[in-house]
Amino acid sequence: MSWGTELWDQFDNLEKHTQWGIDVLEKYIKFVKERTEIELSYAKQLRNLSKKYQPKKNSKEEEEYRYTSTRAFLATLNEMNDYAGQHEVISENMTSLITAELTRYVQELKQERKSHFHDGRKAQQHIETCWKQLEASKRRFERDCKEADRAQQYFEKMDADINVTKADVEKARQQAQLRHQMAEDSKAEYSSTLQKFNSEQHEHYYTHIPNIFQKIQEMEERRIVRIGESMKTFAEVDRQVIPIIGKCLDEITKAAESVDHKNDSQMVIEAFKSGFEPPGDVDFEDFTQPMKRTVSESSLSNSRGDGKSEPKFSSKSKGKLWPFIKKNKPPPPPPASASPSAVPNGPQSPKQQKEPLSHRFNEFMTSKPKIHCFRSLKRGINLNTQVWSLIEGAGPEDFSNLPPEQRRKKLQQKVDELNRDIQKEMDSRDALTKMKDVYIKNPQMGDAASVDHRLAELGQNIEKLRLEVQKFEGWLAEVEGRLPARTEQPRRQSGVYEAQNPSGVNSCAQDRESPDGSYTEEQSQETEMKVPATDFDDEFDDEEPLPTIGTCKALYTFEGQNEGTISVAEGEMLYVIEEDKGDGWTRIRRNEDEEGYVPTSYVEVYLDKNAKGAMTYI
Repeated sequence: MSWGTELWDQFDNLEKHTQWGIDVLEKYIKFVKERTEIELSYAKQLRNLSKKYQPKKNSKEEEEYRYTSTRAFLATLNEMNDYAGQHEVISENMTSLITAELTRYVQELKQERKSHFHDGRKAQQHIETCWKQLEASKRRFERDCKEADRAQQYFEKMDADINVTKADVEKARQQAQLRHQMAEDSKAEYSSTLQKFNSEQHEHYYTHIPNIFQKIQEMEERRIVRIGESMKTFAEVDRQVIPIIGKCLDEITKAAESVDHKNDSQMVIEAFKSGFEPPGDVDFEDFTQPMKRTVSESSLSNSRGDGKSEPKFSSKSKGKLWPFIKKNKPPPPPPASASPSAVPNGPQSPKQQKEPLSHRFNEFMTSKPKIHCFRSLKRGINLNTQVWSLIEGAGPEDFSNLPPEQRRKKLQQKVDELNRDIQKEMDSRDALTKMKDVYIKNPQMGDAASVDHRLAELGQNIEKLRLEVQKFEGWLAEVEGRLPARTEQPRRQSGVYEAQNPSGVNSCAQDRESPDGSYTEEQSQETEMKVPATDFDDEFDDEEPLPTIGTCKALYTFEGQNEGTISVAEGEMLYVIEEDKGDGWTRIRRNEDEEGYVPTSYVEVYLDKNAKGAMTYI
């Protein structure tokens, strides 16, 4: 099956067919290009979608992502981001492996096709030229034969005429002979031209045209094979990312399975637990006493003393009302007698002028909502968030305006935040100390005195932060000393404890408790309680060693003479626990007791990709 033998006379149709094949290839290139644009657009939309629902940093929304359901949603957003990345990979691979390759191949194909059909046209023009030469030779031979025949007839006529002179007859005979000779020459030329044409024609239809058409056939078959391979690549590009996409979907499923409703419910308790006790029984107020009282001044004073002394020395639970009390309940006692241990003419609390927390809640719950509240609700902020912002807004430094449990959490968060700041400052100081040591050893690299000012600033900052930590830890210890232990009975028994203490203790409690029940002043030295060591302190006493993130080989011997460095020998293998952070030093470990820093240029590091934290440095 060859186009050269089967389609020897279909030059024009082959030219149209091959042009159609190139058009099909260009159409497929356009299809793949539009597919890559769709993949890029889809990936972009997925990334924008994931970014849109990501929590904003340092916002209230970020705090909501501590629940397992919201963490699962965050994991879904992250996996969707990776999912979008795989669609970008599809687009890139299709562009590089299909679109770019086929575009270059189409250009080569057009040049090859043009060359083959140029050769075919050249062969056709040559055979047409040979045919024209044959026709011209044939017509010349025909004309010469006719001229020779007419000259012969004229000679015979002259020879038969008796009136014609002998000279005229001889002239006619010579003319006839000349025409016969010209006819013979034309015959010979025509015969030679005919043989040449037959030879050229045979070579044209059995050699030149078959070869040219065979090349065109091979070119077309290569085009067909190439477009088939491109379609296969089209499918393989998608198939290559299927495992990664499947892994993303598996991670989403895993995140969904990690949702724990019990844990979320417990976290809600920890987030909103106030530490207050439920309100006790409301005392009976006997309004019949004025009818029984006498008009005397002594009986009036006695009745007042008898009527008010009873509730004042009741337990805290009886004197304290729930913050979210309904409006039809009796209002809280006036600030002058808010403290359970207060006496009518005794000293009042230092923060007595401050409006009680329950009043603020009652005012918030009963007042008409303002327009900005509705705007906040439209933005998705619920009522509880507004209440909480009311509690937290513009509060004192020790969070004494918060309920005990929430105050403890806020103080703990503040202590953790300050400790993180201290660690950052210490890391900066260590880095500058290393830099100063390098400058001392190599003065050409820099002036060691240039970092002294910054080191002094860091030292002052660390000292200030430590003082802040001590201050907040003192408040934290005060709150944890007042809160009930995790394994103890509920704080309903607090009334028993207060009944066993003299009135002096109650007056002391008055100094450190405001009318809304929050703690505002420090405990007096007489009633100060010793706070047991907490788990927070143990975290700094028993710090776990850093995990290894890889190994390293010492290229040179290093004598670690400065504090924080470690000596290594050439060729020694050690563990890497902290990679170079840009200061030229790598932290390594020889065993559990020996670890320190060495210059990064002295070791060859092999990071373990599976080690926890290794991805941070890779």
